[in-house]
Amino acid sequence: MLEIGNLKLKSNLILAPMAGVSDLPFRMLNRRFGAQLAFVEMINAHSISYKSRRTESMLSTCPEERPLGVQLLGCEDKFILKALDILKAYKFDILDFNAACPAKKVVRRGEGSGMLKDPKKLNKLLKLVVKNSLVPVTVKIRAGWDKDSLNAKEVGLAAQDAGISGLFIHGRTKIQGYSGNVDYKIIGKVKKALGIPVIASGDILSAQLAKKMLDETGCDGLAIARGSLGNPWIFKEIKEFLESGKLPAKPGIDEIVRVMLEHLEASIVFYGERNGVVIFRKFFSWYTKGVRRIRPLREKSSRVKTRKEMEGIIRAILAL
Repeated sequence: MLEIGNLKLKSNLILAPMAGVSDLPFRMLNRRFGAQLAFVEMINAHSISYKSRRTESMLSTCPEERPLGVQLLGCEDKFILKALDILKAYKFDILDFNAACPAKKVVRRGEGSGMLKDPKKLNKLLKLVVKNSLVPVTVKIRAGWDKDSLNAKEVGLAAQDAGISGLFIHGRTKIQGYSGNVDYKIIGKVKKALGIPVIASGDILSAQLAKKMLDETGCDGLAIARGSLGNPWIFKEIKEFLESGKLPAKPGIDEIVRVMLEHLEASIVFYGERNGVVIFRKFFSWYTKGVRRIRPLREKSSRVKTRKEMEGIIRAILAL
């Protein structure tokens, strides 16, 4: 069990939001393998305030998809308030405020991990969000700006003071981005300092690394991002490994092909054939990572535009 405010989860394995990835087909597929809580793609407060068509599409969901979270990015009161007002029309169970995104264009605007430099401003914004949100509020942070300013504990305490119900922390600094090593010690310090649930992320790419994160940090839950790309089985594998201490068998090629076809079909149903196939191309590469002699099929998959062509290439994996 994992409780975040009034949200009670049966599992502490969470599917983290990923830009350009976390659409409805992807989320629903990962849920089937054990991700009880998922998030839509990060939503920009400015974009949703102006009712961007793409942003509204990103908020698409279905009745079966609960519990569901939304992650908000912003740094200006008026746009955050407008975004919160618009989001009230959608059915979400938790709202995460992003103070972790390391993208240059985001940081330049003072958003995302740019807020790590000013815990007081983050505290002020979080108080605004908590006051005007209908659901529990969490915040996503990083270890710090760089190796010389590992201030996650200070930022976490400022966030807790604002009344948030939980904290997500990526164990790298803004400067690291997604390179270098995860700092387990800083996550552990944040966990010991706070009285709210702390959910850790960063390099949870296998069941063994998931256990290492839990053991070394004492965190309450895991937010899995890149580890789920082309690998929805990771949630099931982590659960079984934590319960039994034994690693389950990896999915065979038949299983991988079956899930790829299901994912392709869901993408086409959601986006239409042409867009669904094009969007699925990147997933083809992720699903087939490590498959021997896959390069020619991967190159073909990057050019196809029809369901029939993509299905044929997926099924051709069985003959490799």
